[in-house]
Amino acid sequence: MQLHIKHSTTELANRISKALITSSNHQKSIPPLKWTPLLEQTLHGLAFRNSLSPQLVSRVIDPFLINHHSLALGFFNWAAQQPGFTHTSISYQSILKSLSVSRQFNTVDKLMKEIKMQKIVLSASAYRSVIASHLSGQKALSAFSVFSDVRWMICEIGVDICNALLAGLSSYGHLGNARQVFDEMLLRGVRVTTLGFGVFIWRFCGNSELGDVLMFIDDVKRQVSQRVNGSVVALLVVHGLCFAGRVDEAVSVLDVLRKKDCKPDFMAYRAVAEALRETGNVAEVEKVLKMKRKLGVSPRGSDYRDFIFQLISERLVCEARDIGEVIVSGNFPIEDDVLNALIGSVSAEDPSSALRFFKYLVEKDRLPTLLTFTNLSRNLCRHGKHAELVEVSKTLSGKAYFVDIERYNIMVSFFCKAGKVKEAYEVLQEMKKKGWGPDIVSYNSVMEACCRENMVRPAKRLWDEMFANGCEADLRTYNILISKFVEIGQVKEANGLFCHMLEKRVEPNATTYVFLLKGLCQENEVVTGLEVFKKSFEQDAEMARTLLGKFILYLCKKGHFIAASSLVRDYNSTIGNSESNMILLKCLADAGEVPLAIEHIKMIGKMSPPMMHELRTGFLSSLSSPSKPQPILEIIQVIETLQLNHAPSE
Repeated sequence: MQLHIKHSTTELANRISKALITSSNHQKSIPPLKWTPLLEQTLHGLAFRNSLSPQLVSRVIDPFLINHHSLALGFFNWAAQQPGFTHTSISYQSILKSLSVSRQFNTVDKLMKEIKMQKIVLSASAYRSVIASHLSGQKALSAFSVFSDVRWMICEIGVDICNALLAGLSSYGHLGNARQVFDEMLLRGVRVTTLGFGVFIWRFCGNSELGDVLMFIDDVKRQVSQRVNGSVVALLVVHGLCFAGRVDEAVSVLDVLRKKDCKPDFMAYRAVAEALRETGNVAEVEKVLKMKRKLGVSPRGSDYRDFIFQLISERLVCEARDIGEVIVSGNFPIEDDVLNALIGSVSAEDPSSALRFFKYLVEKDRLPTLLTFTNLSRNLCRHGKHAELVEVSKTLSGKAYFVDIERYNIMVSFFCKAGKVKEAYEVLQEMKKKGWGPDIVSYNSVMEACCRENMVRPAKRLWDEMFANGCEADLRTYNILISKFVEIGQVKEANGLFCHMLEKRVEPNATTYVFLLKGLCQENEVVTGLEVFKKSFEQDAEMARTLLGKFILYLCKKGHFIAASSLVRDYNSTIGNSESNMILLKCLADAGEVPLAIEHIKMIGKMSPPMMHELRTGFLSSLSSPSKPQPILEIIQVIETLQLNHAPSE
C-alpha cells in the first residue's frame, strides 16, 4: 500500500511539473520557465487540491523542477496560500535545494529566516547544500550564519563542508568567525584537513602571536583522525609570516615546525631565504640555505598538486596563485595539468600572474591545452589585455601550436573580440598558406568584427574573397551584413543580400526578417516590406506571427497607419490575434488616428466578434497610465456599442 501511494505521488508530481513547464513555455511576452499568476489557473485546472501535501510539493520540486527555480518557488508559494496547507521540513528542503543550485541567495536567506522563526529543523544535507551554495557564491559570512544556527549538527554537516567553510572564512579575512568554526570542529571531533586548516593557519599568521599559531598546530596534531600534510602547513606558516614582514619569526619557526612533525621542505626554506634576501641580510640567507641542505626534504609534487586543485575547486584562486608562484619562482617540479588549471583559473582575476604561469609552461617546452588557451584568451579580452593576447598567440604560433582549423578559429575569434581586426585578417592569410581553411566560422568572425568597427568596405571585400575561395555564406554571414547595412541606411544593399540568400537556398530566420523589415520601414519602402513579410508567412506561419507585432510598430512609427491596418486585416484570419490588433489600435490612439481605429474595430467586429471582449479588457487596463485618455475612451465606447449590437436578443 505504501509503495502504491509513493508511486501515485510521483506520477502526480510528474504531471503537475509537466503542466507548469508546458504552460510557462507558451506564455506570451514572458520569458519561458518563469512563474506568473496565470500558472495558478493551470494548477487549479489539474484538480489535485485534495492530494496537496508537503510530500507532493517536495516531489514536484525535486527532481522535476530542481533546475527551474522560478517555477519551483512559484509552486511552493502557491501551495502555502492554499487553505489548510502548511509547509514542513520536507517541502522547505526541496525548495532550498532548487534555489541553492541556481544561487538565489536573497530568497534562500528569506526562507532560512522563516524556518528559524517557525523552529523547523531541516536535514543535515539541506544545511550542507545551502552552506556550499553560499561558499560557491563567495558569500562566506552568509554560509557562517547558517552554520552558526546549526553548529550542534556539525558532525552530520560533514568534514568537507566544515573545512571548506573554515578555508573560505579565512581567505576572506573573517578570522574571528573562522576561529569559531575551528574550535567547534576540535570540540566535536570533526577532522580538519590540509585545505581547511592550511588556509586558516596561513591567514592567521598575518597578525597573530606565533605562540597561538604553534598552539593550533599542536591541537590539530592531537586529533586522532587528522589528515593534515605537515610539510604543506610548514610552507603556509612561513609564507604567512614572511608576507606579514615577520621574517625573523619565520627563520626561528623552521626548527620548531620540524620538531612538531611539520617538516619544512625545500620550498619553505627557499621562501624564507628569498624574504631575507629582500631585506639585504645576506648572512641570514646563507644560514637558511645551509639549513635547507642539511634538514630540508624534497617537496612532494603530488601533495601540492592536490592542494592546488582543492583550492581551485573551492574558488580560492588567490591562494592557489600564491602557492603556484612559490613553486614556479623556485623552479620546483609542477605537472602540466596543474599549470593549465592555474592559468585558466587565475587569469579570471589576475591575468598578469596567469601570464607568468603561461611563460613558465612554454619555457619548459610544454604547451597549454586548448581549454586553457581558450580560457586565457577570454580572460585577457575581458580585462582589456589585448596586446598580451596577441603576444600569447604569437608565442604559441612560434611553437607550432596551431595545427588545425579549430585552434586557428579560436585565435581569430578572440582577436576579433579584442578589436584586433588587422591581426585577425592576417591569421586568415596564414591559414590559407598552411592549408587550414579558412572556413565560414573564420570568415564570420572577421566579418562581424569589421562591421562592429564600422569597417564596411573591408567587410564587403572579405565577402568577395570568401566566395572566391569557394566558401559559401551561411545564415550568420547574411545576418551580420544585413543588420549592418540597415544600421548605416544601405537598405537597398540589405534587400539585395536577402534576395541573394533566397537564391542560394539559405533560409532566413526571424532575426533576418526583423532587421530587414525595420530598415525597409525606415526608408518608407512599404511595398517591399509587405512582400518580405509575405515571404516570412510562406516560410513559417508561426514565425510570421511573432514578427507581425514588430512590423506593425515599424509601420506606425513612420506614419504608415493605413498600410498597418491593411496588414492586420489581411492576416487576421490566419496569424492575427488580439495582441496584434491591440498593438495597432494603441498606435492609432496615440497618434490621434481615432477614425481609422474605429474603422478597424468595425472590421474586427465583423470578422472576429469574440475578439472584442479581449480588446475591451486590454484597453480598460491601459487606462491606468495613458498619455492621451480621450482616444482610448472613444475606442472603448465603440467596442461596447458593437458588443451590444452583436449580443444575442433575449
